[in-house]
Amino acid sequence: MEHPPADTPAALPPDAAVVPVPGCTVGFYRYLYDTVGRDYCWWLRRTVPDAKIASILRDPAVSIYALYRGGEPAGFYELERRWDGTTNLSYFGLMPHAIGQHMGRAFLRHAIDTAWANSCNLLTVNTCTADHPRALPNYIAAGFRVVRRVREEWPVPTNLGLRLPAPLRAG
Repeated sequence: MEHPPADTPAALPPDAAVVPVPGCTVGFYRYLYDTVGRDYCWWLRRTVPDAKIASILRDPAVSIYALYRGGEPAGFYELERRWDGTTNLSYFGLMPHAIGQHMGRAFLRHAIDTAWANSCNLLTVNTCTADHPRALPNYIAAGFRVVRRVREEWPVPTNLGLRLPAPLRAG
């Protein structure tokens, strides 16, 4: 995304709010990451030692935001600002109980607006076939454009107890 969106953002439900999580603890981060990513084979950060996660969370270029609805966590996103003015939407997602509750579009727009409000000159995001089937269409509808498609094969560590999404299961 090369420019911030010009349209009016969708509103979150009245009982929902996005809260920055400065000083996010490793335990809370793992809770957010594991709960959001459980059904989409998010495994990379599960294999990272706590000390490395703590280092990532202390990095001033990294920001964590949690979505709450009715007082309980409903999703999170992570932004990483880079030296060249690019901001990467590193992780974004809703918890299973929040999917289908008409918050995704507004929550994504919050992430986009937050990125552009902090000296961003290019906003990037990556997705894959393991993510929610609406991820790519939602990113495109929000103003991102596909720059490239890459076929990658990753050795998913089966010992983590993750369910492989249907599109990734061998015939």
